[in-house]
Amino acid sequence: MFDWSAQRLLVIAPHPDDEVLGCGGLMHKAKSAGAEVYLQFLTVGDTADISAKGFSTADERVGEIKAVADHFRWDDWHIAFPGDDYHLRLDAVPRFEVANMIERLSPLSVANVEPTVVLAPHRLSYNQDHQAAAEAVHTALRPSDTRLRHHPRLVLAYEEAADQWRNEPTTAPNLLVELDQAAVDAKIAAMRLYGSQFHDHPHTRSELTLQSLSVLRGMQGGVAFAEGYHAMRWLV
Repeated sequence: MFDWSAQRLLVIAPHPDDEVLGCGGLMHKAKSAGAEVYLQFLTVGDTADISAKGFSTADERVGEIKAVADHFRWDDWHIAFPGDDYHLRLDAVPRFEVANMIERLSPLSVANVEPTVVLAPHRLSYNQDHQAAAEAVHTALRPSDTRLRHHPRLVLAYEEAADQWRNEPTTAPNLLVELDQAAVDAKIAAMRLYGSQFHDHPHTRSELTLQSLSVLRGMQGGVAFAEGYHAMRWLV
């Protein structure tokens, strides 16, 4: 049995809400067990959307982050590349810059936090910022001498329902984290706090989608609920 109480989690989220969609249940489970949880957001800016208002502002979304941070009791959070010059344009930023930020330059870098677990988006997402984030994490956590650079022992790529929108075959998660009803409820409640991003069903960011995916992954592990991950490193 994996001891979440002894872990220090660093979650890399391209945008505010990706962390809830991908690993909201795990964050609740780990924090409830006594783990430390740190959130490194990469970017946020003004965003056109399909809401009645038609857009959400960066200030609005930062306010949502603060509410979600209180909800999950994160130990700290940080935005690496704020503003419209970066938001939805991370693919135009040299990977060297994004990887360096994740590896050692951010206040919540791997070097500073020294996490035991890193969670990051999957590279098969259709979203360009998610792809850039995934590739940068892959570079930042490259194998090297553990005496010289911190190596998280567990590195997981989290999934979002929208990741299935691909023109190439996708593989099922190879690691399942069991959730209880409280963790699923906490995940959905957190998504509701991201009011600018939450949608009615049918939508990839609806309550029914989050509930259904947790039921599907749970069924695959023979339990009621779970989140699915792709293990990139598991050093035991």
